[in-house]
Amino acid sequence: MGELSVRELPIFPLPEVVLFPQEVLPLHIFESRYRMMLQSVLETDSMFGVIKWDSNTKSMANIGCCAQIIKHQTAEDGRSNIITLGQQRFQILEVIRSTPYCSAMVSWVNDENVDNFQKLDALKDTVTEALRDVVKLTSKLTNSKKNLPDKLPDNPMELSFWIGSHLGGAVAEEQQRLLEERNTYNRLLREFEMLDHTRKQLAARTALKESFPDIKEN
Repeated sequence: MGELSVRELPIFPLPEVVLFPQEVLPLHIFESRYRMMLQSVLETDSMFGVIKWDSNTKSMANIGCCAQIIKHQTAEDGRSNIITLGQQRFQILEVIRSTPYCSAMVSWVNDENVDNFQKLDALKDTVTEALRDVVKLTSKLTNSKKNLPDKLPDNPMELSFWIGSHLGGAVAEEQQRLLEERNTYNRLLREFEMLDHTRKQLAARTALKESFPDIKEN
């Protein structure tokens, strides 16, 4: 019944940052309220919530990702460098206090159970192929060596989170939508559409570059 559990979680709103499960996020803690939060978190279970803060609307998203501190170092002046790892997603039910730092009651968010694994596996392979093409075409176009990790996640949900986190040039709004999506198939489908669109653009630019090698890329 873990997915139904509700707990209090300190919240760290970050402008334009979307943390995904199993992704590493280094942070520099210097504000006094977050130093207090860090101290409290380290005394308990090293967990706090990372949530996207929208600087324009001055509001935070409703769904974020729990971060677990896996390494921390505090300097003499009280500032800290920490390395966190994304854990489970959560939804804010109620903000229970906002000073000295924000704390909220949250419930965990999971993807829905998938009933058609063959369909999901086929989509996972299609998305992986599009991802490899984008990396290959980018390398060709920029004359640089861009590589994917030797081992991409094999689990479709984990792969969808990995892609969401590594979308090149992706705006945080799009990443937030992917984080909030509760269906692995739909998340992968959206990522495929984005990758396929990028792949087509890159292929066209590559063809142009090969036909007119003297034209400089902007």
